[in-house]
Amino acid sequence: MTLRERLSVLEEARTAPAQFIDHQNSAYQDLKKNMHQMILDRIDLERLKRLTSEQFKHELALLVQRIIEEERIVLNQHERHNLVLDIQHEMLGFGPLEPLLSDATISDILVNTHSKVYVERRGKLEQTDVTFHDNAHLMKIIEKIVSRVGRRVDESSPMVDARLPDGSRVNAIIPPLAVDGPILSIRRFSANPLSVQNLLDYKSLTPPMVEVLRALGQAKVNILISGGTGSGKTTLLNLLSGFVPANERIVTIEDAAELQLRQPHVVRLETRPPNIEGRGEVTQRALVRNALRMRPDRIILGEVRGDEALDMLQAMNTGHEGSLATIHANSPRDALGRLENMVGMAGVHLTQRATRQQICSAITVVVQVSRLTDGGRKMISMQEVTGMEGDVISMQEIFRFEQTGVDEKGVVHGHFCATGVRPRFADRLRMYGAPVPDDVFDPMRVYE
Repeated sequence: MTLRERLSVLEEARTAPAQFIDHQNSAYQDLKKNMHQMILDRIDLERLKRLTSEQFKHELALLVQRIIEEERIVLNQHERHNLVLDIQHEMLGFGPLEPLLSDATISDILVNTHSKVYVERRGKLEQTDVTFHDNAHLMKIIEKIVSRVGRRVDESSPMVDARLPDGSRVNAIIPPLAVDGPILSIRRFSANPLSVQNLLDYKSLTPPMVEVLRALGQAKVNILISGGTGSGKTTLLNLLSGFVPANERIVTIEDAAELQLRQPHVVRLETRPPNIEGRGEVTQRALVRNALRMRPDRIILGEVRGDEALDMLQAMNTGHEGSLATIHANSPRDALGRLENMVGMAGVHLTQRATRQQICSAITVVVQVSRLTDGGRKMISMQEVTGMEGDVISMQEIFRFEQTGVDEKGVVHGHFCATGVRPRFADRLRMYGAPVPDDVFDPMRVYE
């Protein structure tokens, strides 16, 4: 079918009943695909490299206008503008994803093959009318994303983690592992990380919690952030890193670099997957070991998920105080249990008691964050590791969020409060010049 014939189908679909909406969308996708190919056939790619983004957009608009006139395509001004914009997105950006990426209210983009795209807004999933032409079109976008960070995705390596230029986290999985077609998941990150005031406004934590967290950062206390997927671990990690003094050297280690630290002295390290021959892989454990030779004041591990747990604990126990890490777990107690299992993956034959002693010496505070049923994210517990009682690690809770119920609209109700326990680390805070007043731990101070 020629471009003009496809346009005719599109024109007929405009005036057709509602059941032909899908036909109209398909016709527009065909029109856009053909227009894109005609532009690629005509454009001078060498000259394109010498143009700025704005110059290219201007020339592209002129070229689209010329093709519309040559092919005698009947489009109104609004349709022409959208067509130019869509082709710009195809050539300069990530195609149909661009409008979603520019929407600040979207926190997750979930592409379930070419025909279904979901987004999360304010903690709720909703389906969009965004589609790709076909699975091959979606694959081109995925390849464009992963190639920008030096990674690949193909039949021999059908899973990949990557990131967008703004730091947003990307995961893609393709056939044969994904049965119905390519699957793309994007966890959005704001260009401007959430501030302390933002989290207070969202009632994710309370002023006393912030006061204690700030003091912990200044006093070089090792903190483990625990939580489920999408609970806000990385957001809290960014917040805690902001309490590190500006004159300290920070080394971050991540699978896909996404932390947005604002300190002046930050070194970012990122793992590398194996190449097509199965060689060249660089793991988090190797990066942790290398980081110890880089004279770090703080080591920030984006997520502990394997045998690097042992090296992280040893670093925390050998002078690299004030280090931070996140872990997937449903409670502070579970977080320490998972950490113990990960140490066992390192292939070092430690007794259970020796492993727990390592954990007990290294980790001082475990912060639990959670995503509630209404989509809200809160710091629901802060616990201190106090030592060993026999073969068991003892902990005491400092702050907690107590949920009291859910209203008819699905909104979670509850309150924050201190438990009344004065933590042992309070003395360390005072020694480091970051004391907090005792009334911070008053259980009578309740925050809705």
